[in-house]
Amino acid sequence: MPGISMSLDLPDSGATETLGQALARTLPGVADHGAVVYLKGELGSGKTTCVRSLLRALGVAGLVRSPTYTLVESYTAGPWTCVHVDLYRLRSLREVDELGLRDTLGPNCLLLVEWPERAAGSLPGADIDLTLMYAGDGRQSHLNAASPFGTKWLEDLGRDSSLRSYVSNLT
Repeated sequence: MPGISMSLDLPDSGATETLGQALARTLPGVADHGAVVYLKGELGSGKTTCVRSLLRALGVAGLVRSPTYTLVESYTAGPWTCVHVDLYRLRSLREVDELGLRDTLGPNCLLLVEWPERAAGSLPGADIDLTLMYAGDGRQSHLNAASPFGTKWLEDLGRDSSLRSYVSNLT
């Protein structure tokens, strides 16, 4: 049942990378549909760092670029097609629709969307809604499950031993 949430204290970029790696490790297998992660937070809060780490942990070996200017970057990682999107520069819903993101989501597709709030309902629904915030010299992360798939993913993430020292709340 959707509704599980998790908060983590991330004291440095290494901890943000650990979160990305743990998300990759605990990603449930997908057969009939894809998975969607919304990444929210201020500029420089670690969204791309987290995604880059997740993609590396899934097996992406080449350059992992920020899609700030290209808007969309796609990668293949084993059976996964990973689509990393940055909507920060978009100014209208029409521009979001022109990206065709709903068409990218299929079996074994992982859609990672930075700045989803700029799409105002023009995106597939999230399985996990991840927010990164400044917290002193570090960051704080809140993850919320938004689907049964997301709930399974966060349950598994909560059991990942690499995150134990960072978890401040799991409900």
